[in-house]
Amino acid sequence: MNDNVWILVAELIVVIAAIFMGTRTSGIGLGVWGLVGVAVLIFVFGEAPGNAPVDAVFIVITVITAASVMQAAGGIDWMVSVAAKVIKKRPKSVVFLAPAMSFLFTVGAGTGNIFYPLLPVIYDVSYQQKIRPERALSVSAVASQVGILCSPVSAATASMVVLLAPQGVDLGKLLLIMWPASIVGLAVAAIVMVRKGKELEDDPEFQRRLAAHLVKPAVQVDVDKKLPRSAVLSASLFLAGVGVIVLFGLFEGIRPVIGTDDDGDPLRVSITVIIEVVMGIIAALIFVTCKVKASDVPKQSTFPAGIVGAIALFGIAWLANTFVAANNTLIVEGLGSLVSGSSAFLGALLFAFALFVVAMLTTSQSSATNAIVPIGITIGLPASLLVGLWPAAMGIYTLPANGSQVATVAFDQTGTTKMGKFVVDHSFQLPNLIYVVVAIIVGVALSFVIV
Repeated sequence: MNDNVWILVAELIVVIAAIFMGTRTSGIGLGVWGLVGVAVLIFVFGEAPGNAPVDAVFIVITVITAASVMQAAGGIDWMVSVAAKVIKKRPKSVVFLAPAMSFLFTVGAGTGNIFYPLLPVIYDVSYQQKIRPERALSVSAVASQVGILCSPVSAATASMVVLLAPQGVDLGKLLLIMWPASIVGLAVAAIVMVRKGKELEDDPEFQRRLAAHLVKPAVQVDVDKKLPRSAVLSASLFLAGVGVIVLFGLFEGIRPVIGTDDDGDPLRVSITVIIEVVMGIIAALIFVTCKVKASDVPKQSTFPAGIVGAIALFGIAWLANTFVAANNTLIVEGLGSLVSGSSAFLGALLFAFALFVVAMLTTSQSSATNAIVPIGITIGLPASLLVGLWPAAMGIYTLPANGSQVATVAFDQTGTTKMGKFVVDHSFQLPNLIYVVVAIIVGVALSFVIV
């Protein structure tokens, strides 16, 4: 190998080490170690810093601000109560309705944190109907994270839009592919999980816990709790803002014209700016109409979680951009052949595998997206194919290290939802893998039609 290849390998080791250390530290540590990796590439290897992911970070900050203002007004409580009523209205269908509500509310809120209040509802309904709680809980947990890939206001979607915009893929096209692919993938996962495991009354672990008085009566969630008027209003305003963003994403022609390009065609405001501005307007409207105190906003659970995510996104994405920019030629020469001619299929598989593995290590769809998608673009994979393969970012659920997984297992007193004895044999593995495979097949098929 020549010197340039050795340098590439050494820098790749730095990137992997930074991701590893960030994963061990978790949370904000992922961003911090990403910045350390950038520093090593600059000061040790003499590389020029890549483009900082400013647009993606600003989108996250504005969305989290609006969501936190909504939460302070009681909007998230109202959204959860609506989901709980739907699930309880048809308890026998909990394995299908619970994931549907988890998915829809994550899509609307842009964060999987909204899933946590639904956990006692899903467990309660399953237990009361003598349905193995693992079936509904595991698919719902997966659905809550899949919703992030389909939300117009999530950090992961923001990253994907920013990365693929120069390739001609905007928010509208992305959602037109991800929504059908994800719905079909989750539906197949739910169908499979309906028969997963023994019936609750025949499960030996449940019987052992029952005999040992370890299973307490299910906690009754008050779905009829009266919420303030501001709760409904704030949630309605936030969801209306999401709808406006989707509208601008689907129909580029309605975006404001701000000039002309080199060919004399109208130059319109980017969807990145649209998201940031609309979320700012929504936050302001909620402040005014719901009389939210600004001092209460940082105290909401969505705020610190969002800021941590923004910092993690900043560090790891900047590291990936710096590495890719420094080794662009070698990456194209070394991997480009895999995506040409008869090797195109292999190249696509390698990309999906890399995205899946990095998502597994970082437990973050946005971090994996920012680390791997630029490489896919660099080696010449079509933007349509990158979108179709994006469900591989659900590799975050391969290891039982995600907070939603831990919380879901903790809520299931029957013991049917498990972390697994051998790390990878946990309750979420099967529905997650089914989703990834089915969603990629549907997504790739749709991407070549829509993009």
